[in-house]
Amino acid sequence: MQFVKMVQFTRLVKAEGRLREFNFRKLKRPDEELFSVDVCNERGDRILFNMQKQENGWKIRSGELPKWIVLNEKKLHDVIEDELQNW
Repeated sequence: MQFVKMVQFTRLVKAEGRLREFNFRKLKRPDEELFSVDVCNERGDRILFNMQKQENGWKIRSGELPKWIVLNEKKLHDVIEDELQNW
């Protein structure tokens, strides 16, 4: 039996003038590095999207998202990289 470490964490990120709770979960894919990310909007609706590891960093891979998420792609990249250093 092979042991696979589950990477899952939550971080507060300031986006659009307020702290928002982003939840990250690394997906097990043999051919790519991928995180599932979720966050709530102002109404409490959960927004789900993926971030994929590319040669120039972690990039949002999902379709239409609120502007405040897209504008914070670099912050989300930094959060993932910081957390992965602990694993």
